[in-house]
Amino acid sequence: MTGINASSTASTHKTSWSRHWPALVGVGFAALVAFDLTAGADLAPVLAASAVVYIGAAALQNPRAAWPIFFVTVVIITVARLVDGRLNATWAFLGLGLGLLVYGLLTRAWQPPFGLPLQTVGLLVFGAAAAIALAISPDLGAYLVAAGLLGHTAWDTYHYRKKRVVVRSMAEFCMFLDAALAIAIVVLTLTS
Repeated sequence: MTGINASSTASTHKTSWSRHWPALVGVGFAALVAFDLTAGADLAPVLAASAVVYIGAAALQNPRAAWPIFFVTVVIITVARLVDGRLNATWAFLGLGLGLLVYGLLTRAWQPPFGLPLQTVGLLVFGAAAAIALAISPDLGAYLVAAGLLGHTAWDTYHYRKKRVVVRSMAEFCMFLDAALAIAIVVLTLTS
């Protein structure tokens, strides 16, 4: 009897991990990013990148493209940090998002309405919030980025529940990443 119960518990634990790995990785990734956070507005590129992942998957009409696009955004943010101001990742993402939008239009990816049309609205809203955050006072910019990330958390939740545009693992990962980063920004801004 004991062997069956232990096996059942191990199987349940493994199933739980395999089912919720995106949430755990999202929180872990947020902790890694927050560890190096000096100002909340520093995360404006993350907000812009979140919109690029969605519009990219919609433009390519491939929900699985979300993960490779996400990894490209990580590389761009890393390079921007390494070259210390010579590359503005937020503007790079807005340019990339625009390029993906044009590609989607050229390939007639405007259907369904929750695809490219809705993701274009997302790019405009989240991209504008990220760009404005760079131009205003650091504290106000930090709160704007945090609000944008919370808004994107709702965006992720909607897409996760509807199983649309990006794979569910990406939507779940982003839900937890965005929410955790928004909380980190608010805490950092209030305590600094």
